[in-house]
Amino acid sequence: MTTHLPASLHGWELFARFAFPPNELGYCGPPDASVLLPGHGCGDIAGHAQGFDGAWPYLEEIAAAAGIQDPLDADVVRTYWVGGSLLDVVDPGTLTARLRSLFAKQPTGVLDRVGARGLAHHSFHVFVVYPWIRFLNADPVTPLRILQACRIRWGTVDSVDDEHIVLTSRPLEFGNGGLRLGLPVPETVRWRRDGVALAPPPMPGDIVAAHWDWACGRLSENEATALSAATASTLELVNEVRR
Repeated sequence: MTTHLPASLHGWELFARFAFPPNELGYCGPPDASVLLPGHGCGDIAGHAQGFDGAWPYLEEIAAAAGIQDPLDADVVRTYWVGGSLLDVVDPGTLTARLRSLFAKQPTGVLDRVGARGLAHHSFHVFVVYPWIRFLNADPVTPLRILQACRIRWGTVDSVDDEHIVLTSRPLEFGNGGLRLGLPVPETVRWRRDGVALAPPPMPGDIVAAHWDWACGRLSENEATALSAATASTLELVNEVRR
């Protein structure tokens, strides 16, 4: 597969790109998100990654199912954040049972309704495990904003300035048919702040992944397709169990 998330990129570096945006906001992971910024080494980032009680179990399940020793292997990390064929090797029932056990004492979204249909992808954690999905019917504005920002989006770069890019992507919407992706619209995310970037500078026409307010790197068309497929699979499941 042609990749724009470079095959030479270490898994711990790839993890840091996607994990930094919510970590700096205090939404997940241990304190001191600066550990995830460029310049830190494998040991620091690997230790920090194990403190993500959301992401780390998925990485362990993908690695174990694929016969890979390191949960921060690049293919494992890419599968969790983006998607791909390794999702198919993870047993859905085993994953779901582990997540129910881990989060038994915390409020969740629709984890109790999905049966044994877990998907080892970040979108599953956002839409199924996080509790925000439960608040959509009462007042969708805030939960929809958070779900939109928390999921990994993909879009095409329209313009680039010193610190931000404008990309065209499909926003998350909520209506009578449940959650869905709408028609493409422009959105602005940062690619650099105070001279620090999570990934190389994007160019107009690039497909990029975004998490919260940051661009996390360029995607190949195959990677964007994998991300789209995993997101669609999760949304289909969520809409089914919410009925």
